[in-house]
Amino acid sequence: MSLRRRLYAYLIAAHLLFLAITVLLFRSQPMLMLALEAAVLLSLALGIRLARRALEPLGYTRHFHDLLQDQHYAARLQTSGDAELNELVQLFNTMLGALYQERLQIGEQQGFLDRLLEATPSAVIVFDFDGRISLLNASAHALPGLRNARGHTLSACAAAHGVAGAEAGEVGHGLLAQLDALPLGDSQLLTDADGRRYRGQRGQFYDRGFARHFLLVEELTEELESSEKATYEKLIRVLAHEVNNTVAATGSVLDSLLYYRSQLAERDGEDFSTAILAVQRRNASLGEFIERFTRVVKMPAPELRPNAVRDIMDDIVYLYREQCRSRGISIAWERCDDVPAIAMDRQLMEQALLNVVKNAMEAAEAGAGEDRRIALVLAREDDGVRLSVIDSGNLLGDVPARQLFTPFFTTKKGGQGIGLLFVREVLNRHGFAYRLAATGKGATSFDIWL
Repeated sequence: MSLRRRLYAYLIAAHLLFLAITVLLFRSQPMLMLALEAAVLLSLALGIRLARRALEPLGYTRHFHDLLQDQHYAARLQTSGDAELNELVQLFNTMLGALYQERLQIGEQQGFLDRLLEATPSAVIVFDFDGRISLLNASAHALPGLRNARGHTLSACAAAHGVAGAEAGEVGHGLLAQLDALPLGDSQLLTDADGRRYRGQRGQFYDRGFARHFLLVEELTEELESSEKATYEKLIRVLAHEVNNTVAATGSVLDSLLYYRSQLAERDGEDFSTAILAVQRRNASLGEFIERFTRVVKMPAPELRPNAVRDIMDDIVYLYREQCRSRGISIAWERCDDVPAIAMDRQLMEQALLNVVKNAMEAAEAGAGEDRRIALVLAREDDGVRLSVIDSGNLLGDVPARQLFTPFFTTKKGGQGIGLLFVREVLNRHGFAYRLAATGKGATSFDIWL
């Protein structure tokens, strides 16, 4: 029974008792009885009216509770004729107004945060209290292995992506595992299996008094490559300037010294000219050495024209066929789909693909296996055309992917580390994606998406 009903029941029971007592006065003092009964009835009416007004704030409190329960913060309670009750109504309305403003501000901030998360180029991964992924922005969805990651832990996504990569013949990805191992508050440079580089940072925030973790992942591949390129170009320009000046000056002096040969004895003159010619050859070799580096720096802008990729590769295969045959290496098409002509600079792409095939030939020759081969693949795919040069050398097992296209890095004895750098520059200028990695099946593949 509610408080209102209990109070009314008490008032009615008490006044009925008073009425019963007044009935006893009916025989002795009837007029007094009537007066007392009127007084009792008036008291009952007044008591009910006062109880109603005393309990009226409970009704407003119930309405206020219903508004809070339904989150109708924009609604307001109506005022009454009672000044004291109006103070309570004003208090409730003030509280509703404050809640409405706070809710409006939180909604606006949440909307801004949602738009900011979708617009930011950094990947944002938010976890719930149990370490499962609860929020991913658009950039995070683009990371391999996180397309349907909501509700799963990062370690489970890393394991699932590693199994999928192994079934596809790829080396384990590793990026998700590196992100999962990031300590709280730390920022590290991470690398995936394709050589792309990222900065990962783990932080935390508090939700309802408990800590939740989040990850910020920013790709730095283009920035780092641009910085490396600028440093490389500056270094090569300084070296080329100094070396070319020295080579030109010493070459002129050496040419002048040959005029003195006739003034020497025949035997001494022969030794003298032999020494001078050896130094000239060394000078020429030094000039050619520097020229190979400056080709990357002085590369012209590509002139794009439609070209048949198969024709370019057929010319390269014909050029290297005899060299491969003499080294016991087979080179042939494994798959060649009919693809349309693709806009590219033929001279630059030919030079880059010559480097790729030459590296594949040297890797196949240096490989431990007896089956030495180079397979070419030109395949139509959903996202374009893929050109692959696959060699049986399998020499990249212990080489970090991030080092393959860095200046002066090479795995060949006596190499200079400019071949892949030149290839990278040509492909970047054309806007072609590429990847050099072990296939996981005893071979190495250089893939180019045209």
